[in-house]
Amino acid sequence: MSDACCDHDHEHHGATDPPQRVRDVREIQLAALAGAALAAGLALSAAGRDSEAIVAFAAALLAGGLTFIPQAGRALLRGRLGVGTLMAIAAIGAVILGEWGEAATLAFLFSISEALESYALTKTRRGLRALLDLVPERATVLRDGAEYTVAPDELRVGDVLLVRPGERVVTDGRIRAGRSALDFSAITGESVPVERGPGEEVLAAAINGGAALELEVTSRTADNSLARIVKIVEEAQERKGRSQRLAERIARPLVPGVLVVAFLLAVAGSLLGDPATWIERSLVVLVAAAPCAFAISVPVTVVAAIGAATRSGVLIKGGAALEALARIRTVALDKTGTLTRNRPEVVAVVSANGTGRDELLQLAAALERRSEHPLADPIVAAVSDGPAAHDVAAIPGSGLQGRLDGHVLRLGRPGFIEAGGLRT
Repeated sequence: MSDACCDHDHEHHGATDPPQRVRDVREIQLAALAGAALAAGLALSAAGRDSEAIVAFAAALLAGGLTFIPQAGRALLRGRLGVGTLMAIAAIGAVILGEWGEAATLAFLFSISEALESYALTKTRRGLRALLDLVPERATVLRDGAEYTVAPDELRVGDVLLVRPGERVVTDGRIRAGRSALDFSAITGESVPVERGPGEEVLAAAINGGAALELEVTSRTADNSLARIVKIVEEAQERKGRSQRLAERIARPLVPGVLVVAFLLAVAGSLLGDPATWIERSLVVLVAAAPCAFAISVPVTVVAAIGAATRSGVLIKGGAALEALARIRTVALDKTGTLTRNRPEVVAVVSANGTGRDELLQLAAALERRSEHPLADPIVAAVSDGPAAHDVAAIPGSGLQGRLDGHVLRLGRPGFIEAGGLRT
């Protein structure tokens, strides 16, 4: 699957679930086996045990070659050439020349490139699968007026979920009763919780805020928004655009060029001199032209970039996405919540009717000290100290109401306080 190898046949993917543990990746296992066999061959060769060394080199060639030679052969039958094709031909040429150690080294080096990208993709896939672990293992469902605890897979479209404060939503649903602020950051990246009420949609893995909700299930857990995101990205990983891959763009002129030069060298040399000598020299050209360093450099870069991005909480689906990112000059974002530091703060206060800024903040903080709303903390933090209101109650869909020093205080959205009569 290497970015440096473009002869891969991805048609077999999707039939079975790919391995989620790095050590279970086939390319990594084969590369490790090839490396061990190559090391054994080199040790045996240094000890003068040449026949045994050839057996070890052959094992290394077989293990490493299984990561790219079969795919290169299938691609060649379709008329496609890539770096993998050249590496396969070079390895076979080295065997013909009797250079078993060289052939084993070529296969091992290219298997490393395969293993590196498989490692990167598996790490990304594990990060994606971790999203699915956000879904709770049990859900509370209301049936015939009673509460039942069931597994998420047992939920049916139309069921009514009870989501208590602080709980994650098991699957997509529509609010039937209740109003609360929900944290959608796991799905949308929006850091500030969003208030939702009756009739509005709620996505799987959202965290409920301060009030219980009744949700009507609109999709099964296997088909909810979270599962669809994981499925779409994993499918995109298997459908890498060949035109976007650096190795493929370089391989287009490189591979045919090397093959033509080697062929012309063999034909011209055979006409002018000893055919056996010049055919051997043409094979040497193929082996020398095998781009081992290039085959490894691209996946090493991919692994380093994806690893750094993952540590920052960014999932990148593969090398093609990284190459496309290098060409981006303008970025358009559909919401500002994804770019915030997730620490709201008071930046301005506009007062009216002679009320000062500090007094207004003190009154607002008096109510917010008894609130669990996500914007309560920045308001409280904007004042140094002050009293707390009592009898504070949340008015669903509107705001807060409480009492301070015998006066009724209200804090909320525009329209919460009805306009009263004018007084002169």
